[in-house]
Amino acid sequence: MSESTLPAVGIPEEYKPIEDGITLYTLGTPNGVKISLALSLLNIPYKAYTIDISTNIQKKEWFLQNVNLNGRIPSIIDNTEGKGTKVFESGAILFYLTEKYDEDHVLSYPRGSPEYFETMEWLFFQNAGVGPMQGQANHFKLFAKEKIEYGITRYLDETRRLYSVLERRLIENKTGFLVGPHVSIADISTVGWVTVAYAIDIDVKSEYPVLAEWVQRIIELPGALDGFNTPTPYRAFTSRAWSTN
Repeated sequence: MSESTLPAVGIPEEYKPIEDGITLYTLGTPNGVKISLALSLLNIPYKAYTIDISTNIQKKEWFLQNVNLNGRIPSIIDNTEGKGTKVFESGAILFYLTEKYDEDHVLSYPRGSPEYFETMEWLFFQNAGVGPMQGQANHFKLFAKEKIEYGITRYLDETRRLYSVLERRLIENKTGFLVGPHVSIADISTVGWVTVAYAIDIDVKSEYPVLAEWVQRIIELPGALDGFNTPTPYRAFTSRAWSTN
């Protein structure tokens, strides 16, 4: 059966998007918390649904048709203007939120400014570098049925190299953030991954002390804890890897 002839499948009632506002389909993963964190820091009301990817619910036809054709989290449906705008891919969602809702540049910089383009650089650095490389490190070290030392070493080494780039950037920028004088979606896109590095035996606090200070700085931003802890208590906090006091 071709895609064009697939029968339409609606969203189940328990996952229906709200009629006015943003609905977030997510899980407490490094990618998932990017969006809840951004929404919280921007003080945007939203409804969050837990999508348990271990059950493959994100591969069901209702999700593919109505939320994200690629079957991944996070994804949003924005009914704020009654248009039902769907956005997937975490970087694209962050860009959408700042373009549409961040007039005061809480997490962004004015379009066309040097900081605007630097933000794009570091956003893509995470999306194309930190996320994929650390994701592979997670897989080979924690989940692969066969322990392949080459894969573990390759991706752990590359994750550490990328962390050293972040460490150097923070030192050189001298503001405590990746871009400009304040937090941006470049930081939000990256911080979740660094918070869970302990799972693959990277001790951020001892190996990358400036990066560790940056993580703690973001955790302490007003509203950040609510974002990290949506839709469920964040594992980097329940494991006591980071302080939330």
